[in-house]
Amino acid sequence: IEEKMYISTYIKKKQQEVVGFLEANKIDFQQMDIAGDEDNRKWMRENVPGEKKPQNGIPLPPQIFNEERYCGDFESFFSAKEENIIYSFLGLAPPPGTKVCTAVLPLGVIYLILIRDKDKQ
Repeated sequence: IEEKMYISTYIKKKQQEVVGFLEANKIDFQQMDIAGDEDNRKWMRENVPGEKKPQNGIPLPPQIFNEERYCGDFESFFSAKEENIIYSFLGLAPPPGTKVCTAVLPLGVIYLILIRDKDKQ
């Protein structure tokens, strides 16, 4: 039981970091609950590319998508943020004044796949 609590806390911290970044940068996103919605869980498992899935085949949240386009998991998000290529990672145009030169995809809705805290619903 203690190990499950540690994993749950670890996942929630990752999710909070992604949500905090998106909110701080005024990036519109939609959170999709996989704990209470089997359709969302199935969609996530089917749409995370095979090479990005762990050996057991079940990717852990948070997983990030721009519409149907898979952006990556938390580690990819963190690396993109550290390398200052986060807008490219998300498939978004950087805000005016940002010194980033990348090719971007059309603006879409960022989907953040996560486990929602049942107490906060």
